[in-house]
Amino acid sequence: MSFLRTVTCALFAAALLLTGTQTEAFAKARKSGGGSKYAGIVVDARTGNVLYSENADALRYPASLTKMMTLYLVFEALESGRIKLNSRVPISANAAAEPPSKLGVRPGNTITVEQGILGLVTRSANDAATALGEYIGGSEGRFAQMMTAKARALGMTRTTYRNANGLPNTAQMTTARDQARLGIALRKHFPQYYHYFSTRSFQFGRQTIGNHNRLLGVVRGVDGIKTGYTQAAGFNLVTSAQVDGRSIVGVVLGAPSGGWRNQRMTQLVKTYLPEASRGKGTAEVIAKAAPVETPDTEDSASADTSAAAVEPVVASGIKLPSTGPLPDSRYEPQSSLADAPKSLEQVAALDVPMPSPARASVASSYQKPAAPVPSVAVGSDKDIDNLTTASTPKGWVVQVGVSDSENSARGLLDAAQSKGGKVLRSAKPITVAVANGSSKLYRARFAGFDNQTAAVNACKVLKRRGVNCWASAQ
Repeated sequence: MSFLRTVTCALFAAALLLTGTQTEAFAKARKSGGGSKYAGIVVDARTGNVLYSENADALRYPASLTKMMTLYLVFEALESGRIKLNSRVPISANAAAEPPSKLGVRPGNTITVEQGILGLVTRSANDAATALGEYIGGSEGRFAQMMTAKARALGMTRTTYRNANGLPNTAQMTTARDQARLGIALRKHFPQYYHYFSTRSFQFGRQTIGNHNRLLGVVRGVDGIKTGYTQAAGFNLVTSAQVDGRSIVGVVLGAPSGGWRNQRMTQLVKTYLPEASRGKGTAEVIAKAAPVETPDTEDSASADTSAAAVEPVVASGIKLPSTGPLPDSRYEPQSSLADAPKSLEQVAALDVPMPSPARASVASSYQKPAAPVPSVAVGSDKDIDNLTTASTPKGWVVQVGVSDSENSARGLLDAAQSKGGKVLRSAKPITVAVANGSSKLYRARFAGFDNQTAAVNACKVLKRRGVNCWASAQ
């Protein structure tokens, strides 16, 4: 009996010690300055309102959250028909040599696109991410350019990618706000593929691979999205949750441990999901831009990977950043956040405003005044689309381009109409003015589609006839 009492006391003391350690780690993570990595945000996915924010615009390393953008481009290629779920993805020597976590496929073998998706969602497989990047982009470097360009098109103005998997690179940076945008975009733009993020496990050969996301099936409403970790980044997590018509996306970056990260996200979901709005909301939160043009390179996709062909997001195109090699240490980047790129080009035509500042009426034991945003020469809210014409018809639209001149935008509409023929016969050509700093841009759109299917089908016909476009709810 005395032995049991001794063991019980020892366990109780250990529990108190662990609790104290977690509390201390929590306090350190929340403390601004002093190298603290913690950043977090919770966004109402229906309205774009920020329900909670702390260091949301501070630059951080994404780690394996990078794979969310890799999957965005995979889903985009699937949606356009350029690749299929059963397409065979070759595993190059470069992909096979990536460090764990990985599927462990030998060079020269192949996996299907669907196996690659599941490998990224569950095991966060670095070899599969690299292979998918090479398959879609022709090379991982070119794919990283596509990733960064897509980030700009989605309004992720402070995110830069250098690889497809999130292995350390001091130039690969993001923010909590940008990751929230990407999380919402994945769910909103690809509902037919989003279910993959809820996968608890999948069978790969003789392996049963479980999901690293421990909140699935544990926290009510949580349906994905992605975990991430490197020593330099800390423990990261983007989480989507939906209950009773309310929908949020939360982000935790730079947590001191996986357990702390999960506990923190659980508390954020439980605190702020009840604060989210119900219904369809009043604003589009994330822009869905057309695929972005990337420059030709010597290692561009061959005929067998012609799916890598991409389309311009705006008439004038945007300049893509160059890619750089990984640092000497792939696991522990030695340079500080101050070594991150000091300027990022601005996207020409975003579809929605940046989320509003955190609501003052939302109270949380964790909330405190946000730390100052690092002095990095990047765009502010005024660079983001905050003006649209009030007369735009409701329903679904098909956008065919953007121009800095209304006449040029109308020219885009005329050209598309001449190629579209009867598919656009009942659609109404419109131009939508959007703010771009002190000037304006004009979106060229066809309105009047009754539903998503009609708009998407019209866009598919236009693409077959050489017209770049995308469909969106107005």
